[in-house]
Amino acid sequence: MTEPSADPLPLGLAAGREEAFEALYDRYAARLYRAALGMLGRSADAEDAVGEVFVAMVRSREKLAGVRDLTSYVFAALRHAAVRCASRRARAGQALRAAAAEAAGQAKRADCGDPRADRLDEALRALPAEQREVIALKVDGELTFAEIGEVLGVSVNTAASRYRYALESLRRRLVR
Repeated sequence: MTEPSADPLPLGLAAGREEAFEALYDRYAARLYRAALGMLGRSADAEDAVGEVFVAMVRSREKLAGVRDLTSYVFAALRHAAVRCASRRARAGQALRAAAAEAAGQAKRADCGDPRADRLDEALRALPAEQREVIALKVDGELTFAEIGEVLGVSVNTAASRYRYALESLRRRLVR
């Protein structure tokens, strides 16, 4: 039996209160989107994954009353949604072409052709998926290593190591 959270939001969600779902969205939507974009590389896929998370929260709201750590729960749901989204995209045969085109378009829109931004984007795409996922959850999702560990089902040390290895890899690629 999970011990109830000190956060009243899960109880409000479980009760189906509209203001609780508004608070959930306000608290997590931007962070979820940034993390999903970091994991998936395409804004459309990130939007789909985040949408799936919120729909799942509404559909299974009764389960939320027993949630001890809402942040970890929400980001774990995002991770599962991102995996499903990536799997659907891969089955469609468009994963690499679409991600590359979207990432190139994002870099141009966001940084007006800044070559440093292009190099960073390329370096991030070159990271192994498990490291890119930790970077997205840490930087974009603003999670602690403990929360990342819980979301990914790994130890805090493993989450921190993946982050450190990712930063070392990025540094090596960007310094040359």
